[in-house]
Amino acid sequence: MRFEFTASQDGLLLKTLLKQHGISKKLLAKIKFDGGRLLVNGIERNAIFKLSQNDLVSVDIPKEKATVTLKQQEMPLSIVYEDDHFLVVDKPAGVASVTGQNYPDKTMSNFIAGYLKAQRYENQKVHVVTRLDKDTSGLMLFAKHGYAHNRMDNLLQQKKITKRYFALVHTSNDLQTSHEIKVPIGRKDGSIIERAVVAADHPTAKYAHTSYQIIKTDEQFSLVDIQLHTGRTHQIRVHFAHLSAPLLGDDLYGGFRDKIKRQALHCHTLSFQHPFSGELINLAAALPEDMAQILKEEAQQDPDTDRL
Repeated sequence: MRFEFTASQDGLLLKTLLKQHGISKKLLAKIKFDGGRLLVNGIERNAIFKLSQNDLVSVDIPKEKATVTLKQQEMPLSIVYEDDHFLVVDKPAGVASVTGQNYPDKTMSNFIAGYLKAQRYENQKVHVVTRLDKDTSGLMLFAKHGYAHNRMDNLLQQKKITKRYFALVHTSNDLQTSHEIKVPIGRKDGSIIERAVVAADHPTAKYAHTSYQIIKTDEQFSLVDIQLHTGRTHQIRVHFAHLSAPLLGDDLYGGFRDKIKRQALHCHTLSFQHPFSGELINLAAALPEDMAQILKEEAQQDPDTDRL
């Protein structure tokens, strides 16, 4: 895959220009050693070549082979967006994002690997940009090559990717119509899995910021629209448990499972400015059936349109 840039000044090192365009040292090494090329006005050059203003720089990114240890498995995918650089799917609840000790296969990574193989794409390596908990549904973003992954990681670091979630939570007096939750999260003492709101001086404390707005509510449940500003483990689940409003189905943090058998959390919106085209990408995924059914049942019991 080829990308082209124009030098804006005399004397700029080629590697400096590439860094300005989000090509990391690691990717530059792959270009050098794995079959890529750096061209200036059609002539192959090395990374310390001095550019002149208006020089045309062409970068050939090498093909990426499939990861040998990642099984390529097939599952019907709900594809929300795809181009040469990115793939966004609506992940179902109950499927882990990536492989690990507890999930050696049948994860989204496996299924994306299977999709790349079936499509016979030039690049076969899976690049996970945004993850979701196993029991969280919704939009999940993948890059289709390493350079695209680098560019999206930069956007994540700059907080220029917007992710919004719908959650069904137990109604609590501590919930406000809209609010900013800014309390640190760390490991719960005595647990390697659970997180908790902790004091700022706790050894595992990390700043966490969640904003939300109540969309519908009744005495039992509230539908909230949530935006994450940081990405801590279990952040939404911990912050709402802290407000005595745990997610429905989230028994790890105090939610009841009588209405739903998983945490009622769904990533419904993903927005970012495309790093290659400049286009503003706004993607949406409808509520899954299990969460929609709860709202439907509650609406039938309470005809008040301002409530569930």
